[in-house]
Amino acid sequence: MQPILEVRDLRVEFATRRGTLRALDGVSFSIMPGEVLGVVGESGAGKSMTGAAIIGLLEPPGRIAGGQILLNGRRIDNLRYEEMRRIRGKEIGAIFQDPLTTLNPLYTVGDQLVETMLTHLPIGAAEARKRAVNWLEMVGIPAAAQRVDSYPHEFSGGMRQRVVIALALCAEPRMVVADEPTTALDVSIQAQVIALLKSLAREKGMAMMLVTHDMGVIAETADRVAVMYAGRIAEIGPVRAVVQAPRHPYSAGLMASIPPLDRKVEHLAQIEGAMPRLSAIPEGCAFNPRCPHVFDRCRAERPELLETGATRAACWLYDPASEKQAPEALRHA
Repeated sequence: MQPILEVRDLRVEFATRRGTLRALDGVSFSIMPGEVLGVVGESGAGKSMTGAAIIGLLEPPGRIAGGQILLNGRRIDNLRYEEMRRIRGKEIGAIFQDPLTTLNPLYTVGDQLVETMLTHLPIGAAEARKRAVNWLEMVGIPAAAQRVDSYPHEFSGGMRQRVVIALALCAEPRMVVADEPTTALDVSIQAQVIALLKSLAREKGMAMMLVTHDMGVIAETADRVAVMYAGRIAEIGPVRAVVQAPRHPYSAGLMASIPPLDRKVEHLAQIEGAMPRLSAIPEGCAFNPRCPHVFDRCRAERPELLETGATRAACWLYDPASEKQAPEALRHA
């Protein structure tokens, strides 16, 4: 089976007066039909930048400086703006954190759904209207036949986000990029939206990239997870493996910072230090100044993703050539 999305060695750069800053540096992954890939990491890790590059919405002076993005086997990173605009919506849907930035306040939600479908699907206005009501019902809008003529401000925040999901999916794209789709919602609505996204991905056979900083959302929704740090993937693998037995020290730090539900703890674990600025990414492994397991090779050479059993991690602890360099206690970590 062919992946719906393939990202190969993606590099994104920003030209500034002080020089060129590399925001993404060699990011590679693929997503299969019906699969949800969670992308997680601290602010500044490159999660949203990756999503923006995929859907062709990088803000200048940002640009794709290298690598390839393939959708259903067709390269899309080198398309002109108008060509990409036709793909966006029809083949790639986007769900953003704030529904008010997606919905036009001057048009009813029904008009916006109908316009999207008429633009991308070979159907008439009556059929588009019927489908608009169906989509609102599918995403859990009560009394959809009446609410289809309501304006965005007449919906609650949670209901607006459901409308945004319907808007992203109504043209039946094969790929969806969901960037922090539940952050602005309260916990009960968040759970409903997560269940909705997961079920729609399965039913429609869509590939979904779910960008979030919330490991709870990832654990509930994703099939696989990519942990990003300083513009690179630190670890990628099945969500259960990464959550229960993370191999990269950064992944392990993220998991350790989640409070346990089965016991009380006096202090939450935390990762010392902060994400480096793009202008000050250290030599070698970018995580080395914060890593509790750092040794000499980490400060000099940058690791690629290495096999660690169920997952792949960009960490020299898993390279046989590091056996003699790593501290004795870490050689079989």
